[in-house]
Amino acid sequence: MLVITTMKDTKIKILQAALKLFSQKGYLGTTTKEIAKEANVAEVTLFRYFKSKESLFIDVLKNQSFLPTLKDLFPKLKEMDYKESLKTIAKYYFDLLKKKKDLICIMHTEIFQYPAEIRAIHSKMIHEVYLVFASYLDELKNKGILKYDLDTTYASLAYFGMLFNLFIKKELLKKKINLKKALSTYIDIFYEGTRRIQ
Repeated sequence: MLVITTMKDTKIKILQAALKLFSQKGYLGTTTKEIAKEANVAEVTLFRYFKSKESLFIDVLKNQSFLPTLKDLFPKLKEMDYKESLKTIAKYYFDLLKKKKDLICIMHTEIFQYPAEIRAIHSKMIHEVYLVFASYLDELKNKGILKYDLDTTYASLAYFGMLFNLFIKKELLKKKINLKKALSTYIDIFYEGTRRIQ
């Protein structure tokens, strides 16, 4: 039986192999030769899709970003009340962080040794998540649901900062935390601090 592999399939295989090895060995400890071997392609094939290990790593990061998930959630969020939307975002965000736990762990130890371009793109991707959530908060503010003087950019950073801090403590530092209770408390604090009291 003849199996035809498309260019898209090959690129996906390379990205999956890269994610696996970067998560196990880090960006600094992984070579393009190892990634090509894991993807079952020639190294020259890898370089047809990605000009360097740096550009491959950047694509891996983009594929692991929360941004597409957050954008996909928007239509559903608009049908929920404010507090329910906060719970939904927290659930999806925490689930994604857990799935890429190994990559996050290694990146935390290596990040300051990365090339400047990678650090800048990583920072930009995180900032874009904050801005998208801030735009959602702006909509709620315009509807009179949130405080009229709320700085939505800082509020967005605070919300995701709380959730990420909880993830680090529970999943990476292995602190004994009742996740359900912690998330509920964090969401209550944010909700009460941002909503407009009628």
